[in-house]
Amino acid sequence: MSSIALIGGTGNVGRRILAEALRRGHTVTIVARKPADDLAGAGVSFVEGDIAADPAGLGAKLAGHDVLVSSARFATVMADHVLTTARAAGIKRVLVVGGAASLEVAPGVRLLDSPEFPAEYKSEAVPGAQFLSDLKAVDDLDWTFLSPAAYFHAGERTGTFRLGGDAFMADAEGNSAISYEDYAVALLDEIETPKHVKQRFSIAY
Repeated sequence: MSSIALIGGTGNVGRRILAEALRRGHTVTIVARKPADDLAGAGVSFVEGDIAADPAGLGAKLAGHDVLVSSARFATVMADHVLTTARAAGIKRVLVVGGAASLEVAPGVRLLDSPEFPAEYKSEAVPGAQFLSDLKAVDDLDWTFLSPAAYFHAGERTGTFRLGGDAFMADAEGNSAISYEDYAVALLDEIETPKHVKQRFSIAY
């Protein structure tokens, strides 16, 4: 079993990652500005910290963990913050909850660059794409970036989904969706059996 440090563990996706990790017997340390009482329980601990303000100091508190998972918003947490924290903690394995905007709708054409991409999403999508670009230059850590489908939502844990690479995925009706719960399944699968080290991969129904 792994000892997982989880940044953003109190958010929508982070809570599902926590639940899936505990279901499988892993232990999780949630990094947050303040503990969330409703998440306290066996296998869960909290470390108070702000990764954007003091990534190296936070890393010192996370020494001894096997894996660092970032489920933080790209608008506030950059790749350098996460990488600095991992290096300071001595954690070699880093997984990032990615975004769909950097997926390709045609060879070399990202969803982010398509004319129909909503302008109101760019404040998160643009730094998310930059985060992935920054990761691709890293060779001293075993990173993985998992991009969800376009419609990323609360739903059910079905365990049935498709995995892909850089290409944007949609079903026969043109829908691109994945639940937080099934996303967490795929992320924990990757933690337990790494198949996409130093790669981005994607998930959709």
